[in-house]
Amino acid sequence: MIQPKNARRVRPNMPHYGVMPDEVSAMLTWDWVDRQMQAARNYWVSSVCGDGRPHSVPVWGAWVDGCLYFGTDKNSVKARNIARDNRVVAHLESGDDTVIFEGRAVQAQVSDEQLKTISDRYVEKYQLEPQLEDSGSLILRLLPRRVMAWLERNYPATATYWLFDV
Repeated sequence: MIQPKNARRVRPNMPHYGVMPDEVSAMLTWDWVDRQMQAARNYWVSSVCGDGRPHSVPVWGAWVDGCLYFGTDKNSVKARNIARDNRVVAHLESGDDTVIFEGRAVQAQVSDEQLKTISDRYVEKYQLEPQLEDSGSLILRLLPRRVMAWLERNYPATATYWLFDV
């Protein structure tokens, strides 16, 4: 089983939702999260505007070696928000097979090899060559603090969190 190096898998303590911390048999695995992230076409990223309003937009991205990378124009609302306050939430489109990341978006420092892998994933997924080296673009990487995942059809049994060392 794949497991992030700097995270521990836990059950949320939410008895009011039927989630009991000691019932661990149906917890999801990081392999499941990894498959969902690889298969996703769109990722929703929420940041915070300067006046405190939430800003949520779908982005294209690449899940590479257990990390979400996404690009944006340096002058976009999300880029300006993240430059001021890099706390973000990112999630998939499904509310049934749910994966939610809470963390920070940082400018990615990638090797030429990683840049090629990210670009290849964009081409495979979107049939589009990304302009990742364009001077007007940023490549951002999501650094998670907490990941929440569950299957809606069996929420109480499958609710699983990963808590990351930051």
